[in-house]
Amino acid sequence: MSRIANIAAYRFVTLDDRETLKSSLHAAAAERGLLGTVLLAPEGINLFLAGPEAGVRGFLDWLRSDARFAPIEAKWSWSDTVPFQRLRVRLKREIVTLRTPGLDPAATPAPYLPAEELKRWYDEGRDFLILDTRNEWEVQEGSFENAIDPHIARFGEFPRYLESIESLKDKTIVTFCTGGIRCEKAAPLMKRAGFGHVYQLEGGILKYFEQVGGAHWRGNCVVFDDRGALRPDLSPASGKV
Repeated sequence: MSRIANIAAYRFVTLDDRETLKSSLHAAAAERGLLGTVLLAPEGINLFLAGPEAGVRGFLDWLRSDARFAPIEAKWSWSDTVPFQRLRVRLKREIVTLRTPGLDPAATPAPYLPAEELKRWYDEGRDFLILDTRNEWEVQEGSFENAIDPHIARFGEFPRYLESIESLKDKTIVTFCTGGIRCEKAAPLMKRAGFGHVYQLEGGILKYFEQVGGAHWRGNCVVFDDRGALRPDLSPASGKV
């Protein structure tokens, strides 16, 4: 196994002490030898970190000691070197930008569909649609079989895209993205817009790879670090990191 642990994790939870959190998070990650990015917004936390496994696990233990982050789950992958150049903790308006006032993902979640269940739906030939909520250039790198590509350049265009698929409101639709965070907003937004049978893939593509592998997936999955993209076995697609 490669020696560098990589994690992606998020949690939607109200944060009103972001300046204090920014300092403590940076210190906790730095003292454990981790690099990457942590985003803090009023709506929650989103993080991508890498370093020695013991340091990553120690950081997660520290983070979960705060009751607000106790339920946070991480998606894991491995590399030979750290795929980040530095450690950054940034304050943002949103941890994933949608610019849709009044949407509270924590208050109006759509039901999760576990990875094993999605595979079963594919295997059984269930009648469902699967919707890729990522940007078009990510979709071109790889996606699920028969996935709908909204052809958006950025996630903020997703609300407008929904106007073009109103005829699908009665269909069973599974939304997915890299780690699950975009679907935490996309799926509730679809529910609010009148789509009656919407699910979100639990943990996104990375958790699917972890639990199921590459069944019904074609290509690679883009990640936002120096690895560029991952194969379904969670190894770097480039083979360089």
